[in-house]
Amino acid sequence: MKKIISVLFVLALLAFTGCQTYETQMEEDNMIEDETMDEIAYTDVSPMEAKELIDNNPELIIIDVSPNYDEGHLPGAVNYYAGDGSLDAAIPSLGKEAMYLVYCHFESASRAGAQKLVDAGFTNVYRLDGDYSGWVDAGYEIEQ
Repeated sequence: MKKIISVLFVLALLAFTGCQTYETQMEEDNMIEDETMDEIAYTDVSPMEAKELIDNNPELIIIDVSPNYDEGHLPGAVNYYAGDGSLDAAIPSLGKEAMYLVYCHFESASRAGAQKLVDAGFTNVYRLDGDYSGWVDAGYEIEQ
């Protein structure tokens, strides 16, 4: 009888500990998910999706955040180079409700540029995944 009670006690203890561990893991996963969602509030779009945005939204503002703007850029793009503070200087004059497509010649700069807009309260921000080279590789028009 003592053996059965001991076994039941151990099983109950394991079940309780397992549930507690599961709940703790779920809480940690939810915290990570919340942090990730807070960090990324812009939308990545493929070159094809970006082309559709441009074609269907004449009010779209295209921002090249690279220092390589003069080497080629998307049609109609403006250059606010993130590295020299141009983007930071332009943010106060940009409309927060407007639609923006941010890209660069290097992925990390476009991520940082899009996130700067989001951090400043902009709500409709897209980032060209694949950046300028992805756009060119897709065969879309560029300006020089």
